Amino acid sequence: MKKKGLNTICTHEGELIDEQHKGAISPLYMSTSYAFDDVDIKRYPRYFNTPNQEGLCKKIAALEHAEDALIFGSGMAAVSTALMAFLRAGDHVVLQQTLYGGTYNLVTEEFSKYGITYSFTEGWETKDFEAKINKNTKVIYIETPSNPLLTITDLKRVAQLAKKHGIISMIDNTFASPVNQNPIDFGIDIVIHSATKYMGGHSDICAGAVASSKENMERIFHLAKNFGGSLSDYTVWLLERSIKTMGLRVKAQNANAMDMANFLSNHKDINAVNYPGLPMHKGHEIAKEQMRGFGGMLSFELKSYLDPALFQKSLKLIKSSMSLAGVESTVLSPTQTSHALMSPEVRAEQGIADGLIRFSLGIEEIEDIKEDLEQALEIVKSKASVTSNT
Repeated sequence: MKKKGLNTICTHEGELIDEQHKGAISPLYMSTSYAFDDVDIKRYPRYFNTPNQEGLCKKIAALEHAEDALIFGSGMAAVSTALMAFLRAGDHVVLQQTLYGGTYNLVTEEFSKYGITYSFTEGWETKDFEAKINKNTKVIYIETPSNPLLTITDLKRVAQLAKKHGIISMIDNTFASPVNQNPIDFGIDIVIHSATKYMGGHSDICAGAVASSKENMERIFHLAKNFGGSLSDYTVWLLERSIKTMGLRVKAQNANAMDMANFLSNHKDINAVNYPGLPMHKGHEIAKEQMRGFGGMLSFELKSYLDPALFQKSLKLIKSSMSLAGVESTVLSPTQTSHALMSPEVRAEQGIADGLIRFSLGIEEIEDIKEDLEQALEIVKSKASVTSNT
């Protein structure tokens, strides 16, 4: 049978059929209690097997070219469960240097309590990972594009390195989304998402997802049911609805981000722009090989004479917001939000400057977004001029 296209999978894969009323969308099963006798499956929300949970897992698995998937109450529930399913006391994990702050905090604050050791790479090239592998290394964990610097890691080479050493490879694929990148196609074992972001896409859902082989997912499931990080069926239903438009949304966000990256990289008030779609980006060539689109995320730094906090406060259309990937454009300061718990020294090591601004492009008309940036910059420049003259 011919493989279905992206938007067809987003719309139809895993949908539940309304046998009673013939409705066009999946019915919502809100029950938390199901029969246990004379049934093929004993259903229970914490076992990730209610009808809505099962349907959504099939959709996510299909989108990530995986055999199976699970959904969780948050992205960090997905990250922590996946990692702990393959790590025990005495084990070691190698992690990419540039990571989401929540993952960094999980590892540095919690792993020592369980006798798990870890190493962060010096960079994001294959040799950086190989240099950190020990005899007891069980997992390599990467994030590409990374948060918030949009660094690119070579999926195929990392996957080959992991297989060479008999190590499980995991990726946080949130920034790319399944629309732009399918790591399993390059040999990565386990794919993780904060489904709060592009899968949800409307800034009204908190969820996580993991996709992999049936064997790996069975191991993750046995820990997940004990950790209890399942998702309510109402949120599951909302997420399934949101994914229907993910392909359309993300492609529009890709286009806006590419346009904006070019605009900012040529702007006299911008010091640096991080976006893998730009030819000058260090990971551009690798990104072209493993991504179908370069994503809706970028980050940038204003010139040193401009106040980044005042700039963000001066925006009118673009929202200052803690999260990302909604249909609305948003900005934030990683040092105050996603990476606030990192020490200044660690942030400096990773290249996260105090003035760095993370920019999530929405689906608005790009000229309206540019106009908002320009008016905010004019306000900041006028304030800077007044200050310098007093």
